[in-house]
Amino acid sequence: MAEQYMAGVGGVIASLLGFVFLYCSSLIRFRGLKKLNRAASMGFPKKNRVNKTGKSEGVGTADIIIVGAGVAGAALAYSLGKDGRRVRVIERDLNAPNRMAGESLIPGGYLKLIELGLEDCVDEIDAQRLLGYTLYKDGKEAQVSFPLEKFQSHVAGRTFHNGRFVQRLRKKVASLHNISLEQGTVTSLIEENGIVKGVQYKNESGQVLTAYASLTIVCDGCFSNLRRSLCYPKVDIPSYFVGFILTNCNLPTKNYGAIILAHPSPIVFSPISSTEIRCMVNVPSEKVPSVSNGEMACYLKTQVAPKVLPELYDSFISAIEKKGNIRIAPNKIMAAAPHLTPGALLIGDALNMRHAITGGGMTVALSDVVILRDLLRPLHDLSDASTISKYLESFYTLRKVL
Repeated sequence: MAEQYMAGVGGVIASLLGFVFLYCSSLIRFRGLKKLNRAASMGFPKKNRVNKTGKSEGVGTADIIIVGAGVAGAALAYSLGKDGRRVRVIERDLNAPNRMAGESLIPGGYLKLIELGLEDCVDEIDAQRLLGYTLYKDGKEAQVSFPLEKFQSHVAGRTFHNGRFVQRLRKKVASLHNISLEQGTVTSLIEENGIVKGVQYKNESGQVLTAYASLTIVCDGCFSNLRRSLCYPKVDIPSYFVGFILTNCNLPTKNYGAIILAHPSPIVFSPISSTEIRCMVNVPSEKVPSVSNGEMACYLKTQVAPKVLPELYDSFISAIEKKGNIRIAPNKIMAAAPHLTPGALLIGDALNMRHAITGGGMTVALSDVVILRDLLRPLHDLSDASTISKYLESFYTLRKVL
C-alpha cells in the first residue's frame, strides 16, 4: 500500500504546487500571448458561413457552439459572451448536477474565477473557505497550508456542493442576451471535408436538430461521447473513489480538510457546507466491493472506520449505514492527446483528467477557459477553420505547464 500513501501525499503536494504553478504560468502565458496576438492581429480570410443542410431541422448559426454546460462549458460561454461572441450552449441536463466530484476549488482556481469575473458564483451556496489540509498518518499529523501570504484575505480555496456552483455559473450564462443555453444531447459532429461545421443533437422532445458554427468547443466532461473522435481515447482507471456525506460533526481544524494516509485506503474529508462533510475513500480497482449487496458498507465499517479520526467516527458509521448514501466513481486518468481537427477543440475533463485526490480538476478547467478566451479575443473572424486550428494549436502548448 506504499503506492497509495505516496498518492495521497503527492496529491496534496500537487494541489499546493498547482496553485504556485498557476501564478507562474500566467506570466509565461502573458509573454506567449503577446507574440500570438501580434500574429492574430493580421486577420484571417473571410468565408461565407455554412448553410443549413441535411434532413434534420437546422437552428440559427452562432459564432461558437459549446457542448456541455458544466464548470468549463458554462465559464467559457460566459467569458466568450462577455467578449461579444454569439454562443450556442447545448447541455444534456440543465438540472443541478448531483455529483461527488468537483466540490473542491483550490486557491489557484478561485483566482481564475476572479479573472473571469465569476467569483460571485461561490456566494450564496454555503461554500466553505479552504486554507489547506491536515495530514494524518500513524498517529502523527502535519498541517499543510496554501501559500496565501501575498494575496488579499478573500483569496482562499472553496469547497461546496458541485450542483449549486454549476447552477450559479449557468445563471450567469443565461443573463447574457447573445448566448443561447438549451437542453439537448449532442449525438455527433457535422463534418465536411475534414472540417467540423457544427453538431447534430436531440432536444428535450426528441427532435433531431443541427446547429452550425465556425468553431465547436467540446467540454462535456469525462464521459463525453465525442472525445473519441477528437483525441487519443485511452483511459486508465487505477482506483475508485467511494463517497458519502457526514453530518453532525466537525473537522478538527476550521477551514482545513483532512487526509488520512491509512491502510488499506487513503481517506479525504472536506466540508462542502456549514453542516456537511464529504468523505472520499480511495479503493484500488481490483478490490472494489459491491455497493448494492452491502459489501461496500461492510468494507468501510471493518477496514476503513477504525482509521477514522475519533471526532468523526460516529458520524462516519451513521453515514455508511444510511440507505443510498454511498456512491462510487472511477478515478479516470486521461492524458491530453488531441487530434488537431479544424473547426473543433476539446477542453476540460473531456480532454484530460488527473487523479481526483489532487483536487485540481476544476482549477485546470478554469485555466483552460482563461487561456482559450485570451487566444480568441483578437480574432474577429473564425471562418477559416484550417488557419484557426493551426493558431489554436498553441492552446495545448500554453496549458502544458499545468
